[in-house]
Amino acid sequence: MSTVPDYDVIIVGAGVSGALIAKQLGEAGKKVLILEAGAGIPTNINDYMERFYTAVAKVPEIPYTPNVFDPDGSLTLSNPGKQNVGRAVTMTLDASNWQDPSQAYLIQNGPLAFSSTYERTAGGTGRHWLGTSLRFTPNDFRMKSEYGVLVDWPIGYNDLEPWYGKAEAEIGISADVANQAYLGISFPPGYQYPMKSIPLSQVDQAVAKGVTGQQLLGMPLVVTETPAARNSEPYQGRRACAGNTNCIPICPIQAKYDPSVTLNAALNTVDANGERNVTLWPQTVAVNVAVNEYGEVGGIDYVQYQDNHGPVTNKGSVTARRYVIAGHAIETPRLLLMSTNGGRTPAGVANSSGQVGRNLMDHPLYLAWGLAPEPVHGYRGPLSTAGIESTRDGAFRRDRAAFRIEIGNEGWNFPIGDPWTTTLDFINGMNGSQLNPGNAALWGPELVKAMNSALSRQFRFGFLVEQSPEDSNRVTLSTTQTDHLGLPRPQIDYNLSDYTRAGMVAAKQTADGLFKLMGAKQFTLPPAADAPNSFEVEIDGRTERLKFFGSGHIVGTYRMGDDPTTSVVNADQRAWDHPNLFLVGSGVFPTIATGNPTLTLSALALRAADTLLKDLD
Repeated sequence: MSTVPDYDVIIVGAGVSGALIAKQLGEAGKKVLILEAGAGIPTNINDYMERFYTAVAKVPEIPYTPNVFDPDGSLTLSNPGKQNVGRAVTMTLDASNWQDPSQAYLIQNGPLAFSSTYERTAGGTGRHWLGTSLRFTPNDFRMKSEYGVLVDWPIGYNDLEPWYGKAEAEIGISADVANQAYLGISFPPGYQYPMKSIPLSQVDQAVAKGVTGQQLLGMPLVVTETPAARNSEPYQGRRACAGNTNCIPICPIQAKYDPSVTLNAALNTVDANGERNVTLWPQTVAVNVAVNEYGEVGGIDYVQYQDNHGPVTNKGSVTARRYVIAGHAIETPRLLLMSTNGGRTPAGVANSSGQVGRNLMDHPLYLAWGLAPEPVHGYRGPLSTAGIESTRDGAFRRDRAAFRIEIGNEGWNFPIGDPWTTTLDFINGMNGSQLNPGNAALWGPELVKAMNSALSRQFRFGFLVEQSPEDSNRVTLSTTQTDHLGLPRPQIDYNLSDYTRAGMVAAKQTADGLFKLMGAKQFTLPPAADAPNSFEVEIDGRTERLKFFGSGHIVGTYRMGDDPTTSVVNADQRAWDHPNLFLVGSGVFPTIATGNPTLTLSALALRAADTLLKDLD
């Protein structure tokens, strides 16, 4: 084998982190190879939109490859063992078959269902994200020091603040500094976001009118515009938001940022000879991180395929001076754990601490919905344009998890699949929505009146609850189930701690209080007794069952820290065990904190790119 590296840097994974790092390196003239397990960047999104428009189930994964449905309408993913690149799908995570390995890609041991999904395609999960781009609060980085619970990060808000600004510019964030300086979040003098904020919706205004200045559970209530990677004006060649309410799963005019913007910019960087600096190999699955006798990564072994159900068409190894694994918080530990190197790394690569795969977290989401006393005219505008962020920090975090409250603009679409459910109820004399208790079958003017009254007043809250890092919540390798390539599928053990469950209880109590303050009627349904993502709690002397949804915020599993015995990477995201290996993305988070993770993982990616450039010079 040649001792001359093929590239300066090899990146595994073409999601947000991988794309941002590739762009920085390419602009600096470095030669970069990106290995992407899924499909590459399409020339346009027409095929994505066609799948979205024609699918009955508008789940986050539906527009993207591999296809969720076969042409006959059956689930393509009904047999993950026959796919080269399997992925989790919402419809199998919240269903009776959540533990059936012939139906669901993730092998789930429970006791609760891990209910979030991710994409394996160029652009990654950034293809279907909402665009919410919150900075973490200063106390999110110092939970142990400030409140005596969880753990501290090895870096603080001030360390990351300059990189937040760079990430906001790269992604293109719409927000106003005056609205975002809360709970200790600070900005340099004169700082401005790239674009002004998206205006508040009528739903936001109604919530603000009803709750501003009030308190619940000792928490002040303030409605704040949500920073979003969504254009309020043309930016980076993308159009301004036109108010479509399907940011998840896809923006039809691409006003919302997705990583293909950054990937294309990276791929268009060239050297003095006009040769591309960055190369993308799609449909290329990394199968082993090779470690040499000196403890350094010496290459990435890969296989390639043409069809997701077809045979391997090529295999090989590539080398570089530095390596970056950016395969998400489930696929990255899966790759590291698979990489035993013939016994040289028996516990997997970068795993001398035993922490690879551990501390899996999400923001378990408590969903509540109701009817406002007056029309609020949902089903228009981005899915969410504001939230109640004043609940993200406080002394209560000593005893229970914090949460942020997302205000939804899409009526009851998330909770019950409206407007379709209510429409069918009124036409057919049913009551699945709870809005037709007399089971009246309506027609003509009566139907129009009933629909206008019901749909115009619908709104919902989503409580994104902080989850504590727990050693027992983990990703391991299945010993019985493989994908079509013969690689072990990810096995998940997942539960919610008492600390997190107490936060869920507080979320439920807060939801009840918000509806009362607004004079709104709540319609939140209790979950079925056998719902895989539900649990019983005591609230005011009553036993109640609470259900949580996945937020798509998959965090932890290769945490950063300042002690190599309790963490996987240092503050630069460099693996303790292998100095030429970097592990990036939300998997490095020691805690999940109280904000959606994409902006923070982007800031960390840019910081890691800076470290890589210093290494390479």
